[in-house]
Amino acid sequence: MKKLYEKNEVWFAVLWIIVYCAATIPIRGNLGDESPLMLAALVVIAVGATWFVKGNQLEAKYGLDRWAAHPARLWYFVPMIVLATGNLWGGVRVAYPGLSQLWAVLSMALIGYVEELLFRGFLFRALLKKDGPVPAIVIAAVTFGIGHIVNLLAGQANLETVIQVAFAIGWGFIFTLAFYKGGSLWPCVLVHAAVDVASKFSSDNQTAEMVYVIATIAVAAVYVPWLWRQETQLAE
Repeated sequence: MKKLYEKNEVWFAVLWIIVYCAATIPIRGNLGDESPLMLAALVVIAVGATWFVKGNQLEAKYGLDRWAAHPARLWYFVPMIVLATGNLWGGVRVAYPGLSQLWAVLSMALIGYVEELLFRGFLFRALLKKDGPVPAIVIAAVTFGIGHIVNLLAGQANLETVIQVAFAIGWGFIFTLAFYKGGSLWPCVLVHAAVDVASKFSSDNQTAEMVYVIATIAVAAVYVPWLWRQETQLAE
């Protein structure tokens, strides 16, 4: 892995994303998010990626060494925090019985960490070094959103996947700009985890879900340009 990282960071990031998808999609499709096997796979990926970062002293590069370059600017993330509650706007219910709910919640929390480290950390940082900020932001955000098409392979309905892709692209731009301008990956990790965890307590109210998608895209359309005008805290 280290040799690939030193030779080509983009392909290093892509390889991690492929491993993540190959490990989780079959489990998700056949056993669901509530499977302990899903949690185990995510733990292995999270530990492996973290071990690489720490072993090569890359915490600062990937924004894992601080909450924000300037803690006083944590209010930057208020729109993200508000949107993180969106899955609960239509009401609350537990998605699975017994321990299955716990496994699902823990898996969703880990997905927040793993996906942020892979897409905002590995992929975005590699593209930033190679292509500069604008292409890196666009590619990382859109790739993250389009990546949700793989949910079709996990048995998700076509229309639901299309809506999720649009939703994820909006979040992709928000997370990428928040990381780039804030200098820390942790706010993105925590909000991403909160969004995914809340999905396991959603009431499946279709009207509320559509409102949430529209609100996310609308907020992204305003919030992302505002973030772009702020001082950049992530060293290129």
